[in-house]
Amino acid sequence: MEKKEENSWQTISTESIYENPWIALSEHKVLNPAGNVGIYGVVSFKNLAIGILPLDKDLNTWLVGQWRYPLNAYSWEIPEGGGPLGTDPLVSAQRELKEETGLIAKKYRILGKIHTSNSVCNESGVLYLAQDLEMTEAEPEESEDLKVRKLPFVEAYKMVLNDEITDSLSMVAILKTKILLDQGLI
Repeated sequence: MEKKEENSWQTISTESIYENPWIALSEHKVLNPAGNVGIYGVVSFKNLAIGILPLDKDLNTWLVGQWRYPLNAYSWEIPEGGGPLGTDPLVSAQRELKEETGLIAKKYRILGKIHTSNSVCNESGVLYLAQDLEMTEAEPEESEDLKVRKLPFVEAYKMVLNDEITDSLSMVAILKTKILLDQGLI
């Protein structure tokens, strides 16, 4: 039987620093694993990260391009967004795929779960493969200036290898899908 790992950090106090509808920032006074007093900043997310890799029968996929304000850079990504905590992630995935690309999928498969940057935040996410696709009209949010690009899946895979796709949700979904395709599991 595997031994359960124990927490070697001790929280002395927690102070709320900032909060908005999407995140909360807190500062924790802690005893670190060496027993020394220190501080730890934690960003808590109020939504579940959702990523969807659409894949048609001809092995084409769709990427979404947009300017990412925190990076001050343009980013190509799989369709993704946030799902309210406590809501079925599949419902959020279906909404995000339609909203950003206009695609509706009849078949969804969970590709996995992810922690996006667990050294400073508690954000977790769920990744889906969406298949058996139908094209309808996209319905982007007012804060989204999106470009949608259909391309062969192998091209998206090459974009990951060439650091043209650096978004963590996108990278994991594309790489995991490539492995499953190579193993004949898709």
